[in-house]
Amino acid sequence: MTYSALSHLECSRTGEPYDAGVVQGVSAAGVPLLARYDVELAAKTFSKEALAGRPASMWRYHEMLPVGSPESVVSLGEVMTPLVPLPRYGARIGVPQLLLKDEGLVPTGTFKARGAAVGVSRAKELGVQGVAMPTNGNAGAAWALYAARAGLPSLIAMPVGAPEITRKEVAVAGGELFLVDGLIGDAGRLVAAAVRERPGWQEVSTLKEPYRLEGKKTMGYEIAEQLGWEVPDVILYPAGGGVGLIGIWKALLELRELGWIGNRLPRLVAVQAEGCAPIVKAFQEGADVSEPFPDARTVAFGITVPKALGDFLVLRAVRETAGTAVAVSDADLLAEQRRVAADEGTFICPEGAACLAAARDLRSAGWIGAGERVVVLNTGTGLKYPETVEVDAPILPVDGAIPR
Repeated sequence: MTYSALSHLECSRTGEPYDAGVVQGVSAAGVPLLARYDVELAAKTFSKEALAGRPASMWRYHEMLPVGSPESVVSLGEVMTPLVPLPRYGARIGVPQLLLKDEGLVPTGTFKARGAAVGVSRAKELGVQGVAMPTNGNAGAAWALYAARAGLPSLIAMPVGAPEITRKEVAVAGGELFLVDGLIGDAGRLVAAAVRERPGWQEVSTLKEPYRLEGKKTMGYEIAEQLGWEVPDVILYPAGGGVGLIGIWKALLELRELGWIGNRLPRLVAVQAEGCAPIVKAFQEGADVSEPFPDARTVAFGITVPKALGDFLVLRAVRETAGTAVAVSDADLLAEQRRVAADEGTFICPEGAACLAAARDLRSAGWIGAGERVVVLNTGTGLKYPETVEVDAPILPVDGAIPR
């Protein structure tokens, strides 16, 4: 039985093939490498019928993942996350068939666990001695914890403004943690210099290694499977580095190649915050790549990425699916975070709330139709961002009374 049908890596710009059996970074063109699979080989054991008997985990798709054997899998119990209907909130914004893909239920509380699980598994399998990365918080926390699970050391650098809980996750996992008085790009330069002085270590910055993307693409496989192999009309995703959106697009293309879905793909929407919207600006201007966004800042800290390495892939995914890219204000996304919690009882992260604000705006503009099935990605639990919710509760004396 073939556990993985990985055949090679491929430059995302030139199509040049690369050896998947050794540690790789970016291509000679300086762009991400994409994992490619022998679909005919995978199909010998990878079928809809076979999936029915497998555990409800992201590893159920192992033939189309890069880890070579079950013994190499580093796992903390990644589950298939639910597609939660939002009937009250959906009715409020005029999208009755609104579904929330809730990634707050995976280990570490965010979708970053998917990329870390596959990336760390493959790094260990290839003999990497340690992993290092810049992060806006959640990715670094996930990689530090999965590295600890694998028995590997980790080096994590994050901006001083990153969520405090993510610092504590890195610290408790025993990772080397450094705070940088700047943005993620500044942290990235420091990490790259440090890795050059550490033989055997790998820099695992966003899309500078090929396998984080493979973990995140499992969101696309799950969405299709959960909808009975019928794709939705629209998928909205909060795009910082954009790996999740690229991954979902890649998953859909692979499923189409396998013959499991039809030719129609969902319209993909890249959602950003007005305070950091390089992809949106490039999309609106018809550009193939983005320019660094000046003075980037937003309460949705996970998407504060002024310039993404894979920006051209995000733009390609959006355009080739007849999608779009939109930006929302911090005030609007925070308002939607409260509204969906009050309507549906789900406390989502600000990045996920940005997607709800975008869905509301696109429905209002008529870009989303009333009868369309729409999936919004909530990339993490709101519990990791307690500072986004202010609480002003009255304090009662012990002999007092609660007002009627």
